[in-house]
Amino acid sequence: MPHIVEGWMRGSHYGPLLPVPIRQATPTRFDGQPRVISCGFQLAEGSLVGPRDMFDDQAFDRVREWTNDLADQLRRHGPFEPPRLPMEEMEYTTLPQVMDKLEERWEELPD
Repeated sequence: MPHIVEGWMRGSHYGPLLPVPIRQATPTRFDGQPRVISCGFQLAEGSLVGPRDMFDDQAFDRVREWTNDLADQLRRHGPFEPPRLPMEEMEYTTLPQVMDKLEERWEELPD
């Protein structure tokens, strides 16, 4: 099952962690779905042998498809939570400054 992590859209959104081979590690979709690579090494006669690209295997194709489907579902929520991080977690955006400027205009909604 894909893990939902921080790190999409320059760190301002949640997204499912996508296991990819090294050759596909560069994010392209909406500034990049969070990606993870794995390098395997063996110890032989006191030396490391490798690396071996552990996710460059068709065994991970199904989880990659599942992860992309989950990413589509999250993106359909739009620019708000749950895919977007809470305001206090935002890093690489001017949104906190915009929200501060608009603070006096917010109104509590009745229960």
